[in-house]
Amino acid sequence: MKATIYITGSIAAYKAISVVRDFQKEGHEVRVAMTKEAVHLIGTQTLAALTKYPVLTDLWKEETADRIQHIELADWTDIAVVVPATANFIAKIANGLADDAASTTFLATAAHKYVVPAMNSHMWANPAFQRNLSLLKQDGISVMEPATGRLAEGYSGKGRMPEPDEIMSWINESLQAKDELKGRKIVITAGGTVSPLDPVRYLGNRSSGKMGIALTKAALAAGAEVILISGHISVPLPQSPKLKNVHVETTEDMLSAVKDVFSSADALIMAAAVADYEPVNYIDHKIKKQDQGDELKIYLKETPDILKTMGSLKNKKQVVVGFAAETNDLLENAAKKLQKKNADMIVANDVSHGVFGSDEDKVTILRKDKANQNLKERTKVEIAKKIIALVADELESREDIE
Repeated sequence: MKATIYITGSIAAYKAISVVRDFQKEGHEVRVAMTKEAVHLIGTQTLAALTKYPVLTDLWKEETADRIQHIELADWTDIAVVVPATANFIAKIANGLADDAASTTFLATAAHKYVVPAMNSHMWANPAFQRNLSLLKQDGISVMEPATGRLAEGYSGKGRMPEPDEIMSWINESLQAKDELKGRKIVITAGGTVSPLDPVRYLGNRSSGKMGIALTKAALAAGAEVILISGHISVPLPQSPKLKNVHVETTEDMLSAVKDVFSSADALIMAAAVADYEPVNYIDHKIKKQDQGDELKIYLKETPDILKTMGSLKNKKQVVVGFAAETNDLLENAAKKLQKKNADMIVANDVSHGVFGSDEDKVTILRKDKANQNLKERTKVEIAKKIIALVADELESREDIE
């Protein structure tokens, strides 16, 4: 694997030399990019000698008409690791800034990215820094928690860079997870469906689609081929050669799209907030206010139950995951849904506290004949990774079923 190590201006920069060596010992080909602050601390000669390749420190050196150095390095990279990562560099990459060779290259890199922060404990605890760190996680960048120990300032606190062997183990675990769903096809639904009332108006809900998008990114990172069937969402759709995006409007549209692909899928994750009701009568012209008087009466009927339908159609090797968004009796209602819909897993979340559109959530995962798992106050990206890992476990447990 081709690994680019980004070294920034933390006093722990000297440890990055060992990280480079550990990557080489694991059989990876390594190149290095450094900020100018890092160069002041450790220089470039040792790293150039170890990697047998010039260290990238300046956008304006060694450029030719047919070779733009930082883009060439970004395209070459299979895995990008920032170690150590300063608060300043994290702020840049979290907000899309590119004002030097390292940040520009990192921004142009499409490969999976890892960040290992190292800084003073007060900087680590700063709310502005924590906001930037949250942005990285939302973008799917893996962040390693710093260690608690003696800092350069002479006192102990959280912010110390983990040891190189710990960093290597953390990355190896992540790389292994990338193959959890290799060769699998996963169908994921996201966002909200709508129920048209007339050509202008519709009944809808507050779903942002963030959880479905996070699940899609996690499944792709785990090596799966993904079909994302989305309704109305407020976040950008991911793009990947292994991803097919399908857009739908109504619940009936989503049911039809899911049915079209379900038979060849290994798993279905129903993260969409499906409209449960639709008007009995669709009006084919805009309803005029002056024609209705003081009240507009709308009669509703149930829409198709997609989760129940697919639960009844699944075979023994397929995994079906549903979501239970509740405002009361959370676990009781989720347990009933698990049984009635013939699902294999229900992700239950309390939506009475403004979870729609948020980047964080707390959920309880229910599975048949297994203990419930509580995931408290985590980002939707972290929750998505856990759900995908459980789906991978469920699929693996069924491989020997005839």
